[in-house]
Amino acid sequence: MTSSPPRELLRAIFDAAVASAQPERCIGPHLPRPGRGRTIVIGAGKAAAAMARAVEAQFPGPLAGLVVTRYGHAVACDRIEIVEAGHPVPDGAGLAAAERMLRLVRGLRADDLVLCLLSGGGSALLPLPAPGLTLAHKQALYRALLASGASIREMNCVRRHCSAIKGGRLAAACHPARVVTLAISDVPGDDPLDIASGPTVADPTTCGDALAVLRRHRIPIAPEVAGVLERGTGESIKPGDPRLAATEYHLIATPQAALDAAARAAHARGMPAHILGNAIEGEARELGTAMAGIALQVARRRQPFPPPCVLLSGGETTVTAPGPGRGGRNVEFLLALGIALREHPGIVAIAGDTDGVDGTEPIAGAYLDPSSLARARALGRMPHDDLARHDAHTFFAALGDSLITGPTHTNVNDFRAILVLDESHDFAMSLAQQA
Repeated sequence: MTSSPPRELLRAIFDAAVASAQPERCIGPHLPRPGRGRTIVIGAGKAAAAMARAVEAQFPGPLAGLVVTRYGHAVACDRIEIVEAGHPVPDGAGLAAAERMLRLVRGLRADDLVLCLLSGGGSALLPLPAPGLTLAHKQALYRALLASGASIREMNCVRRHCSAIKGGRLAAACHPARVVTLAISDVPGDDPLDIASGPTVADPTTCGDALAVLRRHRIPIAPEVAGVLERGTGESIKPGDPRLAATEYHLIATPQAALDAAARAAHARGMPAHILGNAIEGEARELGTAMAGIALQVARRRQPFPPPCVLLSGGETTVTAPGPGRGGRNVEFLLALGIALREHPGIVAIAGDTDGVDGTEPIAGAYLDPSSLARARALGRMPHDDLARHDAHTFFAALGDSLITGPTHTNVNDFRAILVLDESHDFAMSLAQQA
């Protein structure tokens, strides 16, 4: 059995998950052969620049292109232009990049190849408004969606129907060229429609579906947005559209594959690992409470697994109506988990976004151990108050327990690992002494 300290073990398996989804490792097996014509590379997402660099290093032919990524996530490329733009709220740089991208692919021929690189964050990074809407409309809509508690699937349904580039429109603009999309999934279920809001795939959902999302979550929208949806002028490209006949779509990295890599890393260190799910959704704090119940059942009843073990999960939770605090869904999950665990001496956890950014902070997530709540109270912090204010980043930063990775150049969604220790295990004894 491994003797590594708990945090060292948790960080090692988090790093293994992130490493498994690095573009230079994943992209090569999925690259198409060069066509007889030109090869144009386009794309968007937090991993798009690193994906472009991997393409430059591994594609066996000439190419050129443009991809857009989040501020701070650019990497150097020689032939593909990298543009940085705003996320999670779009900005003018993203708008200009989307306009240029459409111009770049217009007028292509059937023997040309378009290689589209997509990853999480692409929705905000390609904010080209539907006719009749402006960037300001899109910015207000994105802010309202982010605060609504809607799932990523619901948010992207709305985004597709208020866009001039999402929902298959980008691929349609490339017609008659062949379009090959390589995508890193950051969404529960790995549905191509929800990765960057599906700019290269047909969309069976409708403007009516988007309106239903807005009404269900009581999301305020401008009259102009309502008009686009009610008139149906924001309708996306539908299945069977001949402009999408020459398209392919390949997932090169997924949350499940990252969890599998984390489990292998835990096993290699002598720690059994169990994957509870790769597509878990819901309110972050509610999931934290539920996961605490599972961890306590393992610790106290040895069900459904005996300790010591690691409980792994992924997916994308939500934070409804975030308050004035510095919050993020992973740290909110972790703080709720800690409160529900009631300082159990044998449970340690890590939670983080695999792109290195939880919420809007350049902080991936945090660590939790049995002493976290007591140490916070000694500093004058009230855990329940911080949770109520959605101020979990401040809570963990005060303890020095933030998980800071910098941009990871990939994005396979949230990662959660809960380490449950046997009372006789040396980890548990050291934790009890620390607490």
